[in-house]
Amino acid sequence: MNRTIAELAGPSLAHRIGRQSIVVLPTGALEHHGPHLPLGTDALLAEAVASAAIERAAAGGIDVWQLPTLTYTKSDEHSWAPGTVWLDAETLFRTVVHIGRSVELMGAGTLVFVNGHGGNVALLQVALREIRRRSGLKTFLMPSLVRADPPAGEGLDENGLGIHGGAAETSLVLHLRPELVDLSRAERWVPEHLASFQHIGFNGRPVSFGWLSDDFGTPGVIGDPTQATPAYGEVLWEASVRQAVESLREIARFEHSPTAGSGGS
Repeated sequence: MNRTIAELAGPSLAHRIGRQSIVVLPTGALEHHGPHLPLGTDALLAEAVASAAIERAAAGGIDVWQLPTLTYTKSDEHSWAPGTVWLDAETLFRTVVHIGRSVELMGAGTLVFVNGHGGNVALLQVALREIRRRSGLKTFLMPSLVRADPPAGEGLDENGLGIHGGAAETSLVLHLRPELVDLSRAERWVPEHLASFQHIGFNGRPVSFGWLSDDFGTPGVIGDPTQATPAYGEVLWEASVRQAVESLREIARFEHSPTAGSGGS
């Protein structure tokens, strides 16, 4: 069964969607990713992972559907670079809230964002509550890219600072669309001076900070794409799709409060 909403006729969709249905919206960005990756990297990865996860989850009996990918998002940290196209926070917030309203009117009960761009995370977390309050939808946010160790024998040294255009994203695009990657132009751009901070940084450090992608004297890359390999990309792909499928299964049985007879007090 075709799970791509944009490819279905309205009446056909209306007969298939119900309150048990999960609608997935991949969110990416159109932004600078250095000289070696395409501008649409985040959207490409979000859509690919969402599509694969939906196919696997649906084959396992989950009632899940896919909206077209939202590519123009909040990526103004890259606004200095040619090719970046972004929305301001207010516009994007209104956009996703209105999309939530449309999903509710569609008849579905759940909206899931599969997000491929870090600059969207804080805004989407706020939007989850706003959509929930306005529409009654259950709302969720999950990443498209899951961090995983490279294959045995492949080292990876980015000091925990590989967050944009580095080894992980480059490897995953190498796995999915190798013709879009130009490794001959890849260079290491790791802000080594940040590694000395215990609390301030990326990837789970407790103190975050406002930054622009050219703050670190780099061409918009924060990481080391020279360490990227297709084999690492395959590891990341399987880990990302597997976690997305497992997440959709949990979402399908999630309730905000205990149901009658569940043993809740």
